[in-house]
Amino acid sequence: MMRVGLGWDVHRLVAGRPFLLGGVALESERGERGHSDGDVLSHAVIDALLGAAGLGDIGEHFPPGDPAFKDADSLALLGAAFALVNRAGWRLVNLDCVVVCEEPKLLPYREKIRASLAKTLNVPPAEVSVKGKTAEGLGDVGAGAAVEALAICLLEKIEKTEKTEKKEKKEQ
Repeated sequence: MMRVGLGWDVHRLVAGRPFLLGGVALESERGERGHSDGDVLSHAVIDALLGAAGLGDIGEHFPPGDPAFKDADSLALLGAAFALVNRAGWRLVNLDCVVVCEEPKLLPYREKIRASLAKTLNVPPAEVSVKGKTAEGLGDVGAGAAVEALAICLLEKIEKTEKTEKKEKKEQ
């Protein structure tokens, strides 16, 4: 069985915060405002993965008002969400992402972002695609006041064998 998940997130850009995408800091005078570190791409990927696995959304697992997640590392949250997906019996086939912002340009960072996401999701970088787009001057994103990310993933149900079931029971 295969399932598709779609994630989307948007954050306002503010001075004094790092601009993070997929755990990679981009050179910029402004970064994402958020309860956690604001990594909009990691947040979109979390929602895509959780949605495909039927496990809810980022707000259920990492509530934005919870002090435990204040300034949290979004890549660590992604790792925790992916562990839930794996425990539910799913593996990632591929991930496709789009980041929309006016500045900074993503091309110089794209391979680092792909590698960072792939490492966290335990897949080869070839299974992760990251594209950068602009909003052509439209809306808050086009005015340079915000950044948004979309992510879509394909998950495949893992066939459990007697060996994997024994291992899971032992780990519990």
